[in-house]
Amino acid sequence: MDFGYFTLSDNHYENNARTPNTFVSHILDEALYADQLGYHSAWIGEHHFSTLGVNSSPEMLLAFLAARSKHIRLAPAVTVLPLHHPIRVAEQWATLDLISGGRVDFAAGRGYDEREYIPFGGNFRENQPLFEEGMEILHKLWNATEPVSHKGKHYQFEDIMITPQPLQKPMSAYVASFSQPSIEMAGRLGYGLIVAPFAAVMTFGSMADVNKLYSEACAKHGNPRKKLMCSYFIHFADNAKEDAAARARQIRYYKECVIAALPGDPDNCPPSYRYFIEMVKRLQNIQPENLTTNSVLIGNTAHIIDTLKKIEASGVEEVILYFNVGLKDHQQTKDEMQRFMSEVAPHFDGAHKRRAA
Repeated sequence: MDFGYFTLSDNHYENNARTPNTFVSHILDEALYADQLGYHSAWIGEHHFSTLGVNSSPEMLLAFLAARSKHIRLAPAVTVLPLHHPIRVAEQWATLDLISGGRVDFAAGRGYDEREYIPFGGNFRENQPLFEEGMEILHKLWNATEPVSHKGKHYQFEDIMITPQPLQKPMSAYVASFSQPSIEMAGRLGYGLIVAPFAAVMTFGSMADVNKLYSEACAKHGNPRKKLMCSYFIHFADNAKEDAAARARQIRYYKECVIAALPGDPDNCPPSYRYFIEMVKRLQNIQPENLTTNSVLIGNTAHIIDTLKKIEASGVEEVILYFNVGLKDHQQTKDEMQRFMSEVAPHFDGAHKRRAA
């Protein structure tokens, strides 16, 4: 199992003196440090117009990282595809794949905050078909050997071929999924799948169930199963005081960042987002003892190893770790990143061991 660095760049906290510019500089420093430590990948989120996420251009940060790193794979977490024309997305990420030596792990999703759509003139209510058609276009353009055309509901073009082409053939790409239609699409297009464990458990029962559904979707469409990944919040805690502080930090993140962004009004929520209603209800009432290994890693080294062994056994091949959550101090984030690679990662086979060798 491989391990990656992950951030959504949330900065929406009460009495927060950390500016967005400062936080973006911290993210770059942490991602470069992840490369030095031997992490397999860096996943940097896209958000717009609010402190719920202060980085609007993951492709720019990852291009910076590409020029200053040697090994780490470069990934958006995730590109909100319906906000962008898929031809332009295909061009940008193919270019980054070329200049990075084939190190892109592209990932896309629909987002979940309508306020990010409005200034762009995006259609939040129709983002599911926009997303599916956009992903199909990316698949066509990245795999084309001659000019292609597309006549869809939302996008139409004639005889184009993007340049440069991605170095990877096929391009490493993932669908970020909270729902069964997204899993089905990943299987149909031959993409990898990335999920959040807490959402997977609420929607499907377990990560093993997600693995089964994804494998069946790939087989149904005659595609080999690609990589299954998941994300985890993580806090090291070696005693009761540290454990309480970590749980308070995580709950603060849920209540000050997540609830403020997710669709929570049943009367105004698009049908494709109905599953978020129950999620918001649970997060509004969450207590420290409710933070289980279905959503967050909190504990000492042995506990974290044990939990990740179970995740590995469920079929997950990479876990991306959200260290800098809940207004965690920059130096503490880096200290925990180092501790993970020195104490936890050696218990798993993966790219970090090949790098060490």
